[in-house]
Amino acid sequence: MIRVLLADDQSLVRAGFRALLDAQQDIEVAAEASDGAEAVRRVRELRPDVVLMDIRMPQLDGLAATREITGDSALEAVKVVMLTTFELDEYVFEAIRSGASGFLVKDTEPDELLRAVRAVVEGDALLSPGVTRRLIGEFAARSKEPSAAAALAELTEREREVMALVGIGLSNEEIARRLVVSPLTAKTHVSRTMIKLGARDRAQLVVLAYESGLVRPGWLG
Repeated sequence: MIRVLLADDQSLVRAGFRALLDAQQDIEVAAEASDGAEAVRRVRELRPDVVLMDIRMPQLDGLAATREITGDSALEAVKVVMLTTFELDEYVFEAIRSGASGFLVKDTEPDELLRAVRAVVEGDALLSPGVTRRLIGEFAARSKEPSAAAALAELTEREREVMALVGIGLSNEEIARRLVVSPLTAKTHVSRTMIKLGARDRAQLVVLAYESGLVRPGWLG
């Protein structure tokens, strides 16, 4: 059973998400929170699998709450998905850098929300359909100057190649086609790369790809 915590200051939004999630056989809403501080407290208490976190909330906003959750080693298994009204909210970029597994716009189709919850539990990065490449391109433009790439030294040549493809937004299936390997092999390379670099998920791998200079703005083809 996938346990979800809903953090949003609008009770109607929480009620809508709860009705959808609780109707699934493999998902249950473990708790709700109306602000970021309450969300952090409930996460530490309940250790849910996924937190659906609104960005703009009173007392402690979703970005600060995400930093607290992803910065706590005891909560390493908890995945945070940011919720936003806008596809390219300025806070999303910092949220991903801070450890969020991705984001969804609030008007996402119900099937996509369910797929998203299940996907992040499996360690996949999550970006709303149709905006993935725009988001990555915008993130790259805002990213700081590349840091020393010493962390990449432990990667094999193939793992660097795979990391670059993750960095430009390709899925495992797309990477497999590009490299002429099986999707399972592509997934294995991605997993090994994340382990070596200490990345929480694919979203963090995208961040590292840009910040190490392995991928640069404009490399989206």
